Amino acid sequence: MFGHKPSLGLVPLTGMYPVAEPGSATSQLLVNGPLARRAEDLIGVLRVLAGPDGEDPLAVETPLGDPADVSLEGMRVLISERAFVTPIHRRLLAARERAAGALAAGGAKLERLRMGDALRAAEYYVTALSDSGAASTAALLAAEGLDPVGLRAMLRRGGPHTRAMRVFLFVERIFGRPPARRARRAIAAGEAYARELADTLGDGVLLHPPLRDIAPRHGRTIGRMWWPHPMLLFNLGRVPVTQVPLGLNRAGLPLGVQVVAGPGRDHVSIRVAQELERVFGGWVPPAR
Repeated sequence: MFGHKPSLGLVPLTGMYPVAEPGSATSQLLVNGPLARRAEDLIGVLRVLAGPDGEDPLAVETPLGDPADVSLEGMRVLISERAFVTPIHRRLLAARERAAGALAAGGAKLERLRMGDALRAAEYYVTALSDSGAASTAALLAAEGLDPVGLRAMLRRGGPHTRAMRVFLFVERIFGRPPARRARRAIAAGEAYARELADTLGDGVLLHPPLRDIAPRHGRTIGRMWWPHPMLLFNLGRVPVTQVPLGLNRAGLPLGVQVVAGPGRDHVSIRVAQELERVFGGWVPPAR
């Protein structure tokens, strides 16, 4: 499917869980956005969702551009390099190259972009994520009347919590929140990274793999390491991203690419998604 992560403040966060206090660093990372089988539906749904709702103080009135006004002729299309903490599956990289080639055939100008500070950006992101101002997950569970989950309960099988929840609680307990001075420095560095990314993108777009590996089969995620790094760069950067399906691999699992645009330029990444849908066919019914 297609998915769109809007620019910060475009869509209210009302009803999102977990709740981040307004003004916290975490509140600058979170967005709500549409999913759709067709790229052309993204902008319509986004127009319905966008705008202040009287509850979320971060949501502001922001004009939305029209994808129909965006020309691919001469558009800068950046292809990220050295932006990966872990190796990226070769088929995802190949899918991105095919997407870049399709845009070049439509008149876009391709450029390679080195993003060597990606590893530091991961630290900035994790620090900002811990600055929600909210209680820990363990405290939230206790507030709902569940027994406190101790370290021993996290590691043993059984009990009221799923394996995934036990792993999450274990990580939360072990790592916790960083010291205040270190956190302030990392949050400030993350804000500088967001400004630098916006300047780099300008009026162009960036193509980036969605994850380090191809989508897993249903039920095959528990116990596997999850590397969100290819996504967190753009949450930290507070920029709009459109996720574009690029067909299925031989196992019937989806391939895709992220199209990243500058802040407030949601219609640009959506326009690129529409072109890639035209070339590659977009949503494909999953193999039965």
